[in-house]
Amino acid sequence: MRRVSEKALSGGRLTAEEALRLFRSDDIFTIGRLASYAAERKNGKNAYFIRNLHINPTNICINRCSFCAFSRSKGEAGAFEMTTDEILGAIKAAGPVREVHIVGGLHPEWPFEHYLEMLRLIRKTFPELGIKAFTATEVDHMQRRSGLSLDAALEALKGAGLDIMPGGGAEIFARRVRQRLCPEKLSGQRWLEVMEAAHKAGIKSNATMLYGHIEGYEDRVEHLLRLRALQDRTGGFQAFIPLPYIGGPMTPNSPVSAYTRTGGLDDLKTIALSRLLLDNIPHIKAYWVMLGERLSQLALLWGADDLEGTVINEKIARAADPENKKGLTADELIHLIKKAGKEPVERDSFYRPI
Repeated sequence: MRRVSEKALSGGRLTAEEALRLFRSDDIFTIGRLASYAAERKNGKNAYFIRNLHINPTNICINRCSFCAFSRSKGEAGAFEMTTDEILGAIKAAGPVREVHIVGGLHPEWPFEHYLEMLRLIRKTFPELGIKAFTATEVDHMQRRSGLSLDAALEALKGAGLDIMPGGGAEIFARRVRQRLCPEKLSGQRWLEVMEAAHKAGIKSNATMLYGHIEGYEDRVEHLLRLRALQDRTGGFQAFIPLPYIGGPMTPNSPVSAYTRTGGLDDLKTIALSRLLLDNIPHIKAYWVMLGERLSQLALLWGADDLEGTVINEKIARAADPENKKGLTADELIHLIKKAGKEPVERDSFYRPI
């Protein structure tokens, strides 16, 4: 631990073996101090947030990932499809927000032009709004339906108004785990290929990791190191968000229990190790929607420097945990940040301070 600490404090790059040693350590306070030091070296005492709205245009999806409580088949009870007018109305009703975050199911019928028109109308109606939309999984689905090359599809999305891509769909890259967890979803390698192409097209993105289900520490470390390697090549990731598994529908074939939950110590350790390993990604988010407000606040002392945002109307995480709050106000986020001893910084989609 002392050798690893000295390396981390001097700014050295941790190896897979050293990261595993930290994951297996019970010295949560030393790990937290190292991660806190690394976070302050990058961003000082700043802790960021944004006024944002989540739009989930549809929960109709061709996939049935074992952990997902959100997806439905067309015609199934609870299935929904938002029209573009409904999306524009939801943005208008949300009040003053700086970013709209759009993710949804892989609709079996919507053509590529539908998504382009959605972006064009949002950009035309709300020209100052940051548009963060479509995970690598969704872009892969759209591209295959469009018949275009991946590069051409990304250029079309960018031309229609796409600013940034969210990091969802990464789950866990380890093939043996992914085959059990979400065999219908694009591979981890394909996720990385889509993100690399997006970065080369000038589209920044986030990255995620879903943990706390059937993976091991080795799988988490592999996932983080593959993200680090891609960031070395492209520099396109703005932030990394560790997402704790919070339960999904119980099905006979599901490898995951609907009642599986990570512990708070595991969450803090994963955030800290993310900060220490991903030395080339500027920001680590504590996603309060899945961590809860208090643990997210504590995570600001364990390497995180971003609480995401107001997150109005998010539906995907709340499908698995209906008790999640529907959103926080900017004042609530500022209070959480200040009580953690950090400096609240309101930002736009590109981390420019407001």
